[in-house]
Amino acid sequence: MAKKENNRADHEQLLQAEAQTWDCILSFVRPYCITCAVELGIPDILHKNGIMTISDLVASLPNLNPSKISFLPILMRILVHSGLLHYQKEVDGYSVTSAGSLLVENEPFSKRSNFLFSQNPIALKPFFSLSHWLQDDLPTAFDTTYGKSMWDYCAEEPKFGHIFNDAMASDSKLISHLLINSEQCKHVFEGLTSLVDVGGGTGTVAMAIANAFPRLNCIVLDLPHVIGDRKGITTGNLEFVAGSMFDSIPYANAILLKFILHNWSDEDCVKLLRKCRESIPSKEKGGKVIVIDIVMEDYSSNNINEQLVQVQHLMDVVMRITHGAKERTKTEWEKLFLDAGFSEYKITANLGFRSLIEIYP
Repeated sequence: MAKKENNRADHEQLLQAEAQTWDCILSFVRPYCITCAVELGIPDILHKNGIMTISDLVASLPNLNPSKISFLPILMRILVHSGLLHYQKEVDGYSVTSAGSLLVENEPFSKRSNFLFSQNPIALKPFFSLSHWLQDDLPTAFDTTYGKSMWDYCAEEPKFGHIFNDAMASDSKLISHLLINSEQCKHVFEGLTSLVDVGGGTGTVAMAIANAFPRLNCIVLDLPHVIGDRKGITTGNLEFVAGSMFDSIPYANAILLKFILHNWSDEDCVKLLRKCRESIPSKEKGGKVIVIDIVMEDYSSNNINEQLVQVQHLMDVVMRITHGAKERTKTEWEKLFLDAGFSEYKITANLGFRSLIEIYP
């Protein structure tokens, strides 16, 4: 009897292990199904019309081949299980969830551009080279795949660079909103008279800050191919400057580094932070560097948000294989700040999987 029970337990354990393995094997299906839905405009249609049945949705997708209509409920089921759609059984209809609304194209905090960039074949290809990269002497899997860094690729291939910049601008909209409207964040800009958004891209964050604080003069610093036609433009209290952050940073009360340092090695981060330190006044005169970046969770904590931790882990992988960089723990951040000559810092963990860090000379 005991032997039968043991065999049954072994079988159940084996079947559970098999299911877990198949879940890993088939995990690639979900993002491609979501990409399909986004490209068809399904989140946009549901967001505009509210609850819709499959028949309603088919009528709103005139280019859908009639022979493929039977696949639509299958696609919708994946979106429901992904938490992007809600199925309402009583009306046999679908609606977008809060997460699904972030894939709607013209929503203020849409992540649509981020998602499409993540599924772009150029961005995905380095992941197929991971095992080769681990055995060669190149700094990133992107170099292994394309023979150049991602930054050089973006500069040489404007179409891909534009897709990347759109994704970064999309991500900046939500961060801008939180920085300006959150009681825990907006204090960082109060009392400042000047700010440089280093690596500020197309200026999404700086524009929002400049509008919210009309007495604060904001400068966006980024590479010439990113700044583009905005170079030298001054509108009200916002100015665009083209240049390398490793060469020179305009002098200001404060410098903003939003999701910049995680793109670089420790050595490059120290170089950049030293440049920042040269470009701000003392703490007594209001000088500081404002960093928006990931601070890896303390895994001994009892209050861990598993989803946020998973995002941090996955982002760490992306940074390492794409940029030869990484996400950092509190201890690793502290070492960077001290090595760059800063004396004090403050971390406020209130930006989801990211944190607000203020560092002082």
